Formats: sequence, C-alpha cells, structure tokens
Amino acid sequence: MRAWMVTSAAGIAVATGSAAAQAQGVPETSPTSTTSVASGGALSEIVVTALRREEDLQDVPIAATALSGEALQNKGVERIEGLQFVAPSLSVTDAGLTQSVNIRGIGIASGSPAVANGVAVYIDGVFQPPVLTTSSFYDIRSVEVLRGPQGTLVGSNATGGAVFINTESPSTDRVKGYAQASYGSYNEVTAQGAINFPLTNTLAVRAAGNFRDRDSYYEDLGPFDNEPGSLEEYAGRFGVLWEPGAFTALGKVEWIDRNTGGYAYRPIQGTAFDNNRTDDIRELTYNAPTRNYERGFLSSLELRYELDDGMVLRSQSGYTFKRINNLYDSDAAITPPAPGISANQTQDQYAGERQYSQEFNVISPAENAFDWILGAYFQRNMINVDIENRNGGPFAPDPTDIIISQKKTTWGVFAHTTYEIDPAFEVQLGLRYSGFEAEGGGSVSIGRGIPVFPPNGLVVADLAGTHDDGLVTGKLALNWTPDADSLVYAFVARGYKPGGANSATSEFGPESVWNYELGWKSAFLDNRVRTQIAAFYMDYSDFQFDATDLATGQTGVTNIANATIKGIEAQLQAQFGGFGFDAGVAYVDSSLDSVEIVNRRLLPPLNQFGPQCPAGAPSNPPTCFDYGPFLQEAGGGPNLFSPEWSYNLGVYYEFLLAGGASLTPRLNWGYVGPRWTNLFYDPALDYLEGRGLLSAQLALQTGNWTVEAYGTNLTDEEFVSGQSGNNEFYGAPREYGLRATVRF
Repeated sequence: MRAWMVTSAAGIAVATGSAAAQAQGVPETSPTSTTSVASGGALSEIVVTALRREEDLQDVPIAATALSGEALQNKGVERIEGLQFVAPSLSVTDAGLTQSVNIRGIGIASGSPAVANGVAVYIDGVFQPPVLTTSSFYDIRSVEVLRGPQGTLVGSNATGGAVFINTESPSTDRVKGYAQASYGSYNEVTAQGAINFPLTNTLAVRAAGNFRDRDSYYEDLGPFDNEPGSLEEYAGRFGVLWEPGAFTALGKVEWIDRNTGGYAYRPIQGTAFDNNRTDDIRELTYNAPTRNYERGFLSSLELRYELDDGMVLRSQSGYTFKRINNLYDSDAAITPPAPGISANQTQDQYAGERQYSQEFNVISPAENAFDWILGAYFQRNMINVDIENRNGGPFAPDPTDIIISQKKTTWGVFAHTTYEIDPAFEVQLGLRYSGFEAEGGGSVSIGRGIPVFPPNGLVVADLAGTHDDGLVTGKLALNWTPDADSLVYAFVARGYKPGGANSATSEFGPESVWNYELGWKSAFLDNRVRTQIAAFYMDYSDFQFDATDLATGQTGVTNIANATIKGIEAQLQAQFGGFGFDAGVAYVDSSLDSVEIVNRRLLPPLNQFGPQCPAGAPSNPPTCFDYGPFLQEAGGGPNLFSPEWSYNLGVYYEFLLAGGASLTPRLNWGYVGPRWTNLFYDPALDYLEGRGLLSAQLALQTGNWTVEAYGTNLTDEEFVSGQSGNNEFYGAPREYGLRATVRF
C-alpha cells in the first residue's frame, strides 16, 4: 500500500527492448532503460518519479501511459507529437508556432501568449512553455503521460493532464554510454550519444548530444525556392550529480538549436487563396522567403536531503529561455484569388519567453500508516512577441505592427496525504491553493514609414492589461487492493487553468474542471499480462477560446462555454517468452455549449477593423467597425481537438540466434480519430480527418551492437496535422532507413 502514497503515473509499461535483452542474459547498459525484468520472462517493472516519489506505475491509482526511452525508439516516437499514437486520449494538433496538446479533449485551443497550457509539459521536473516543444528526444530515461486534471501535486496547474519527459542522469557506478547513427530517406542523417563519467564515488557527470539533418518533404514552386519543413537540429545536454551521504544535488543544462527553413502549409480548400493549391500536398506556392529558427536553453537543479527518520527535504529549481524567429508567406500564395486582392501577405515574427520556477517539498517517510507531502511552488514567465505584417493590397495601410509583452506569476501551496485504513484500503486527500497574476503590455499600430502617419505608425489598439485570480483545487480518492495483483480506485479531482488579460478593457477568467473517475488495474498469469481500465466523467467550465474582442477589434481570448466530457480508456500489455504485445484504446464523448461570436471568415479583407462602433454609428475602420452582421452561433458540438476514438497496437517477437545474437521484428499501429478545430464546425474548413499510421522495425542485436531497419508511415498516409488561420499543415510521408547503436 505504501507505493500508493502519492498519485503518480500508472498505466501500460512498454519496455520490450530492454526486457528482451535481459531475458537472453545480455547485460543491459542502455542509457534509456528504466526497467528490471521479472523472472520467467514476465513483464518488467517501470519506476516513475513524476510526482515526488519512486513508484511502480502499476501500483498507483491514476490513468497514465509510461514508456522507457528504449520503448520510445521501438515505437518510432521521435518528438512529443508522436506520443498521440501510443498514448490513448492524447492528441497533438500542429498550429505552427505552438502545438495544441490535448488530453481527453482538454488542453489549449488558443495561440495567444496570454493563455496557459491545459496540458502541462515538464522536462526533468521543470514546466515548459509551449514555445519550442518540437525538439527531438535523445538520451531519455522515460516519458510519462498523466491523464486528467492534476490539481494537487503538479507544479503548474493543468486541467487536461501532464507529460513528464525525464532525461538520463549521471551515475557514480561506472563509465558507460552509447553512440547511435542513422541514414534514411530524404537524406536524413542523425547522430546521437551519451557518456557517463564517475569522477569520484560521490561525483559524476554525463554529457549527451543529438544531431539531425533532413531535406524538406516539400517542393516550393515559388520564386524563392524555399525549403520549409527541412530540418537541421543540434542539441547538447550536460549533467552533474553529487551525492555525499544523505544529500543529493542533480543539475542539468541543455541547449537546442533548430532550423526548419520555415513552416510548411497550404491554403485550406474553400478559403480565399485555395486557387494556388495543386493536387499534390507536397507542393507549396510561396512568393516570399520563409524561415523558422528556434533556440532553447533549459536548466534544472534538484536538491534532496534525507533526514535520519527518513523525511526528505526537496528543492526543484528551473530556468528556461526559448526564442523563435519566423518569416511567413501568410497567404501561402503566388497569385491572387480575385482582382484587387493581394497575394503578397507576409509576416516577420519573433517570440521569446523566459521562465524561472522554484518548488519546495517536505516528504514524509513512506512506511507509516499516515503519509504526507507538503509543497510550495513559484513560477515567473516573461513573454515578448514582435510581429510585422505586410499586405501589398489596397485595403489597409502597410505595414501593421503588433507588439506584445506578458509577465505572469504563478504560485501555489499544497498538501497531499494518504491514510491506510487497513491493509486493503487507503484514502487520499490533496488540497492546493493556486494564485495567478498577469501584467500585459503592447499595441497594434499601422502605417509605420508612410508619410501621412506618425513616424512609428498610428496605434489602433492598446494591448496593456492586468489580471489576477486564484482557486482551490484538490483530490479525494479511495483505493482498494482485493489481492496482491489488483487495484481498484475511485476519486474526484478538480483542475484549474488561470485566466488573463487581452487589454485594459478585456479580461478572461480561469478554466476549471471536476473529474470523477473509476479505475481497475490487474496482473495475470504470473505478471505476464497486465490490464488497466478507467472510466471518467468531467464537468468543464469556462472554456477559453480565441475570438474577436469587440473592445479592440483584435483576436483575443474569451470564456465562451461549458462542456461535459465522458469516456473510457483501456490498456493491455503481455509478454510470453520472446513474444510480446501491447494495446490501448480510448473513447471520449464531449459536448460543448453554444455561444455567439464573430465569424471572422465573413469579415471584409481589411487588416484592421477597430473596436465595435457605438450604437447607431456607421463602420469607419480602423476607428470602429459594426460587427453585428457577423455575429453567429458557434459551439453546440464536440470539444475542439478531441478525437472520439484513439487506439494503438504493438507486437514483436524475438528470435534467438547462434552466439547469443537475436533478431526482433516489430510492428506498431496507432490511430487518432477525426477532430474539430473551430467552433463553427464547418466540415470543409474546420475538420481534421482521422489517420492511422503503421511503423515497423527489424533489429539485429549481437553483444553491445544493434543494427535496425526502420520505417514509419509505411502506407504513406496523407493527412492534415493541424491548422492556423486559413492554412493547413501536413504530417510526414513514409520514411525509412538504417540505424546502428553501440552501448558500453
């Protein structure tokens, strides 16, 4: 029962690669393994640490998926968007600068820097802003996907869930590491590796690096011959571990440098510039240069001290600085759709975010009937966005400049307790109070450099504003173990996502969700088969969405509706000798209330409209505009970015060869169902079709060497991966290659 002291990740553990290696007696030296194999070829155990303690994920009462770093590679998961094909209820929708990460239909449905994440992403315990979440995985220990609101222990609040990415840490046991290289289609070259050095019996360092270079999947038919969607990525990480006795200090720093040549997208069919679309989704029509250059610096420091009675004092500090420079051909078009409309709409964009975070914990020993964790959390985010839009058409002064600055402060105090009623029953209670403050600045101006306007342009919207809010969240759970191989749990939990300010006259409030959940986990046949089933009902309030702010005429965030979400998730894993498989499925049924908002697609092609005109005053943009004729009913359907069905299946078999070698073929199939991207539910413009992707590997292992042939999207599925404005993005085509790895 003590393993359940703290709610942590629990779900299917996909660790077939390391399990197979140890089953044949090959020493497991992989830096990405967190497993230990039970006797008789049974399923391995994965220890997770997402919520303050080391725990077997099968023994904790929450729905989650956890994968070792080796399992990620076996599944063909290279970045965070690949997790949606191995973790039920998770969807990742491409929006260019940001990605909409949603769990059970809750996450983020806005690209505004004023909006907080609904699904919190952590790297080595430090919360990550949504900027630069597309970098590649390397030297990963484990990834844990927690489903449902995390209202008590997670550092930054989350209404949908949390994703914990844990990199490998230094170790004092011995010199070890790995090196890996691959070559594949589209001239993709990759190289990564890590080396661990124990300097003394209490001090160790670990260095890891990653390089990827790949041609674009696309051909730009325009005059600039851009290479959007190509990839040149460098990353390096350095860690230091010092553990003299009861004290442990673990620090890591990482630098990421990523250049894609620009985002690759085309006009959505049925929008103004769709006359530029060809029949081939890999052909683009840009008439302006494009660029996408991302840089990130990440750092973390964890300090732990264990007292004589087993109590632990913990500190987790983090600092991140992420920057993106983009050049867009906004309309993705060479030719105009009609006379008088420009096909020369461009945007130069900079987005940068600095974040400081600090968490303190006091953790009781885990052997007593009453266990507890106390904590305090602080986070400061500073965001700067600078956008210059140019329009070659006659409809508005050129250019339009948008400057945005945001300073956000998040803090919280919390307590989480567990009381063992008897050996079969325990009750958990967690409470947290969260506070939030935001101070924004910025403006929208037009006409800079044009003689009839002021030198820096005419300010048409003031984006300065402030906001503060706070909420009590928590969790009450009852856990029952009818036998050593089963766990039944039931809980109610509340999650929260803070509000913000669009301007001095426009604020939006926080989101909140109540989650009611019942789950059952079990193991059969001497731990050769594991199952996990969870059913949930969620009452979701004050959904945040981008809509026209009538006070300024700009796109702002507003609380538009409530929703109900219910569903069921199931996961299965099995291993019998050299044969293993895993599967997961989720059904999510959501319903969003109706709301009246401006349908921006019906507005005339102006750059700036201005605020709503006073009653009786005619439209006079950019001074004011009458939005009344363009107000329409929206919502009344499923939640956005919420596929009804998602499922995955993986299967492998390890053939033992002479000399201790092995040959292992693997097949993986993942499906994410269709989803809506806009509250107007236009089937031609707002609907992403579902897609199923098939990947395969054939791995030959001998000693410390592994050589693999791999292929992803083997059926060459063509699919839309996301939308931004009137443009749509596409998923990767079929790819294949060879990869070699040596471990030492």
